[in-house]
Amino acid sequence: MIPRFGPDTALLLIDVQKGVNVLEHWGGPRGRRNNPDAEDRMRALLTAWRGAGLPVLYTKHDSREAASPLKDSLPTGDFIEGLAPRAGESVTRKDVNSGFIGTDLELRLRQAGAARIVVAGFFTNFCVETTTRMAGNLGYDTYLVEDACATTNRVGPDGADHDPETVHRLSVATLHGEFCTAISTKDALSLLEGDRDDLARMQGNE
Repeated sequence: MIPRFGPDTALLLIDVQKGVNVLEHWGGPRGRRNNPDAEDRMRALLTAWRGAGLPVLYTKHDSREAASPLKDSLPTGDFIEGLAPRAGESVTRKDVNSGFIGTDLELRLRQAGAARIVVAGFFTNFCVETTTRMAGNLGYDTYLVEDACATTNRVGPDGADHDPETVHRLSVATLHGEFCTAISTKDALSLLEGDRDDLARMQGNE
């Protein structure tokens, strides 16, 4: 049974930038993505975490490739509407798949008092997966909100065009039980709301 989410539980949003939807860049001429509801689910998580006063952290990708849609200096490098950080929320810039390599993300998490991390964002099989793996290896109690992540199709070296939902599901299956616990948005919100209900009951008994 998963313990309720509390003050030690941070929400980490990975690369919630407009460039993730430049699908031809990521999936070729027939580029497409899965989970069109991912952004709405991320917004629900973000609203709930802010409402509970729990830590919210972001990664923002600044590609080494000048023409990448995830180049910070381009309009597509901006945050998606409704998912931008507020003043005081931590933004870690990175130029590789992992949010921990060459950054101070681990320090920021520790400064926030986070021992548990709830992860959502883009792309499931790239930066989300790599950051989640490292979070687990670093000893964080890590939860992947699998329906608040998305990815694109991938074309293999043999030319096979792999469906984005299949790519997503295989990535989640690889991570779950080894590097993290995969949960749904509904699960995450229930665990958070339960914590707030418990807090209210405790305050009422004081």
